[in-house]
Amino acid sequence: MESETLPTLRNISLTLPKGNLLGVCGNVGSGKTSLISSILEQMHLLQGSFTADGTFAYVSQQAWIFHGTVQENILMGEPLDQSKYDRVLDVCSLRADLNIFPYGDQTEIGERGLNLSGGQKQRISVARAVYSNKDIYLLDDPLSAVDAHVGKHIFEECIKKELQGKSIILITHQLQYLEFCDNILVLEDGKVLEAGNHQDLMKENGRYAQLITNYQMEESEAENEEEEVTNEYNVTLKDVELRAGADIGLVNPAFVPDEEDPGMLADSKSAVGDQLVIKEIASEGLVSWRVYHQYCQAAGGYFICFLILLNIVLLIGSTAFSNWWLSFWLGQGDGSANSTSSNQGDISQNKDLQFYQIVYGSMVAVMISLAMIKCFFWTWVTLNAASKLHNTMFKKIFSSPMSFFDTTPAGRILNRFSKDQEEVDSVLPSNMDPFLQFSLMVTFTIATISAVFPFMLIAVVVMAILLTIILFMFQRSVRQMKRMENISRSPCISLTTSTLQGLSTIHAYNIRDNHIQLFKTLNDINSNHYLLFNCGTRWLSFWLDFMACTMNLMVSLFVVLSSNDLISPSLKGLALSYTIQLTGVLQYVVRQSTEVEARFNSVERLQEYIKGCKSEAPRHIKETQVAQDWPKDGTITFQDYKMRYRENTPIVLNGLDFTIRGGEKLGIVGRTGSGKSSLGVALFRLVEPAEGTIVIDGVDISTIGLHDLRSKLSIIPQDPVLFIGTVRYNLDPFNNYNDQEIWAALEKTYMKESISRLEGKLQATVLDNGENFSLGERQLICMARALLRNCKIIILDEATASIDAETDTLIQNTIKEAFKDCTMLTIAHRINTVMYSDRILVMDNGEVAELDHPDVLKQRPDSLFSALLAAANTMNT
Repeated sequence: MESETLPTLRNISLTLPKGNLLGVCGNVGSGKTSLISSILEQMHLLQGSFTADGTFAYVSQQAWIFHGTVQENILMGEPLDQSKYDRVLDVCSLRADLNIFPYGDQTEIGERGLNLSGGQKQRISVARAVYSNKDIYLLDDPLSAVDAHVGKHIFEECIKKELQGKSIILITHQLQYLEFCDNILVLEDGKVLEAGNHQDLMKENGRYAQLITNYQMEESEAENEEEEVTNEYNVTLKDVELRAGADIGLVNPAFVPDEEDPGMLADSKSAVGDQLVIKEIASEGLVSWRVYHQYCQAAGGYFICFLILLNIVLLIGSTAFSNWWLSFWLGQGDGSANSTSSNQGDISQNKDLQFYQIVYGSMVAVMISLAMIKCFFWTWVTLNAASKLHNTMFKKIFSSPMSFFDTTPAGRILNRFSKDQEEVDSVLPSNMDPFLQFSLMVTFTIATISAVFPFMLIAVVVMAILLTIILFMFQRSVRQMKRMENISRSPCISLTTSTLQGLSTIHAYNIRDNHIQLFKTLNDINSNHYLLFNCGTRWLSFWLDFMACTMNLMVSLFVVLSSNDLISPSLKGLALSYTIQLTGVLQYVVRQSTEVEARFNSVERLQEYIKGCKSEAPRHIKETQVAQDWPKDGTITFQDYKMRYRENTPIVLNGLDFTIRGGEKLGIVGRTGSGKSSLGVALFRLVEPAEGTIVIDGVDISTIGLHDLRSKLSIIPQDPVLFIGTVRYNLDPFNNYNDQEIWAALEKTYMKESISRLEGKLQATVLDNGENFSLGERQLICMARALLRNCKIIILDEATASIDAETDTLIQNTIKEAFKDCTMLTIAHRINTVMYSDRILVMDNGEVAELDHPDVLKQRPDSLFSALLAAANTMNT
C-alpha cells in the first residue's frame, strides 16, 4: 500500500571509497542533512541497505556546545595530546579567538555556547571532529557560519590537508569548494539528481553546471569591485594584519539575539568573567520565618490561614470532647444516686439516656461536617498557595534580564519548576495536614492525661526536654541533607537537557557510555543525599518511638498501681487509651515537623527566584505611551551610549555617538569582540545602558515599555528558532493576520510550495525548535515571520547563511523589495553582503571606528574597512 507521504530520501545509491572527499549540494529541503542522518542510522530504513566500515566524526549544521571550557569541548573526553591539539587549533582557525578569550582555551563556555559567536561554535565543532581522528567524517555545512577567508583556510588546511586519507562527506552551500572534491552529489527533493566529478558534471551542462555558472557570475561582480581597491592601493596582507589585526578567524559572525533566547549573547571578550556559572550553594540554618510568612500570604493571607487552623482545632477538639463525653456517660451508669465507681449499673437504664445519646450523636455529626469542610478548604488553600508561588516565580523568571540566563544553567530553573514545585504542590500539603492535626491531637491528649493524672505533667516536661534535645541533634542534619538533595538534582537535569540537544553528535562519536556513566555518577550523588535524608528521618523515628514507649510504660504503671477509689476505671481507661495512642502519634508528629521543615526548603527555593530575580523594565509605561504608528521614519540616534553586559564586566559599547537615518541600509562589520552584536542588544534593551541614550524617531527608548519597544523591531537571526505548535502559530502567534497574508509571506520567501505539500498545510505540526524542517527552511520561515510583522526597523544577522546560493539570490531581492522603506541593520560576516549598503559602520573595541558610504571607505587605504575587504579578497584569490 502506497504511503500518504513520500519518503524523505528515495532511491539513494552511492559509494564513498576510502580516502575520498564527496561534496553534496542542493536546494533548501532537498535532503542533504537527511542523508547524513541516514548514515548515522537516525532515520527509519524502508528499503535497501547501508554498510559502513569505520568510525564516525560528525559536525552538525547547528554546532552542539556543552557547558565547560573550550578545551573540554574540543577533547570531549579524549586524552590531551599537546602537539596534535595545537595543530588542530591552527587548522581550524581558533588561535585568534583564544587570544581574545580572557583565559584562552580554559575560558568557560555557557550552555549552548551562549557566549560564543556562530563561527566560533562551528569551528570548535570542527576542531572536535578533527581531534577525534576517526575514519569517516560527516560535515554538515560547517563553512556557512564562517567568513569567506576563514572558510577557505579551513577547507584547504583542515579538510584537504589535515584530513587527507580520511573518507569525508561535505555538505555545503559554498559552491566554490565543490570543484576540489573527488565526487559530487546533487540532491533534489530527496533524490540524487546528478552524480560525478566536477569536470564531468560541467560537461553534462545540467543542474550542477547551472548552479556553478550562476554562482560564478555573482562572485565575479563582487570580485571586480574588490580588485579595484586592491590594485589601486596595492594592499598587502601583511599591511592588512598590521592595521586591522586581520588574521585567520578575525571577522567572525557575531551571535545576535534569536527569538528563543533573546539577548543571551555576549562578545567573547566581555561575557566570560572569572566564573560565568556560579556554583549553587545550599542555605544554612533554620528555614526562615519569612518563608512561612510568604507561604501564608500565597495561601490567601493570615485570616484564611487562621480559619483553616480554627477548623482543625474544632475538629480535633470535637473528637476529644466526644471521647471524654463517652467516658463521662459510661461513668454515670444507670444514673442512680447509690451507684459507686465500682458498680455503676446498666447505662441503658439511665433516665437521661436520650440526652447523652443526642449530645454524643450531635458531636459525631459535627465531627463529620468539620472533617468535610477541612478536606475541601485545605485542598483549596494549599493548591492556591502552590499556584500563586508557581505563577509568581514564572513571571519573575520570564521577565528576568539576560544576565540571569547567562549565569543560571537550565537544569536549575527546570529543577525549581519540576521537583521543587511538585513538593509544594503535593508533598508539602500531605505532610503539613497530618502534622497540624496530630500536633493538636497530642496537645489535647496531654491535657486529658494531665487532668486525670496531674503528676503526669512531670513526665511530660521531662519528655519534652528529651524530645527537644533529640530534635536539636537530628533536625539540622536532616534539613541540610534535604537541601543537598535538592541542589544535587540540578546537574542531572542540566546533563539530560544538554544530552538531548546533542544526541546525534553523541551517537555519531559513539560516546553514549561516557554520558550514561556521567549521568549515573550525578544520579548516584543525588540518590545518596535522598537515601541519607530518609535514613535520618527513620533514625529519628526510632528514638522518638523509644521515648513514646517509655512514657507509655510510666502511664501504664500509674494506672495499674493507683487505686480505683482515687480514679474511676472509666477515666483510667481513657488515660491509658490516650497514652497508647500518644505512643504512635507523638513520634509521628515530631518526625512530621522535621519533614514539614524539610519540604519548606522547596518553598524557600522558589522564594529565592521570586525575591532574588531582578526584573527587566516594565512592559508598558502608561505615562509614556507611544503612538500606534511609531516609528514612522526609523531614525536611530546613539547619544554617548555606553553598555556592559553585567556588573563588574568591561564596557562593550563605549561612547557611541552617531545617527542612522530613517530608511537607511546600514552594514555593520568588525572583528570578533568589536561590539557589533552588542548594537542589537542595545536596540532591544536586552541590557540597560551604563550611560547615554538611544533615540528612535525622537523617543528615548529607555523611557518606554519594553513591549512597546520590542514589538516595533524585528530580527532575522542566524540561528533560526521555531516553537512547538503549527506552521501558522510560528508565523503568527497572536493571530494578527489572515491566511492570505501568511501565504503571501511564504510565497515571498519561497516556502509556499514546501508548506503546501505538508499534511495540514498551515496547520502542519512543528516539532521542538523546528526539528522536522531543515535549517535553511527554518531560516526562511523566520524571514516570513519578519515579513508579516513589517516593522520599520529590522536587524539581519547573516539571515541566509544556511540557504543555497540560488535561493539566497532570490531572497536578497525579496529583502530589498520588502524592506525598501525600512531602516535595515545588517550585521555582516562576509564583507560582500554589505557592499551595496548606504553606509558601512565599522566597529572596533566597542567604538565607532568608521562610518561612511562603502565607496568613500574604499578610497581610504588606511581604513579598517579597506583592510577587512582586502583580507577577504586576498584569502579568496
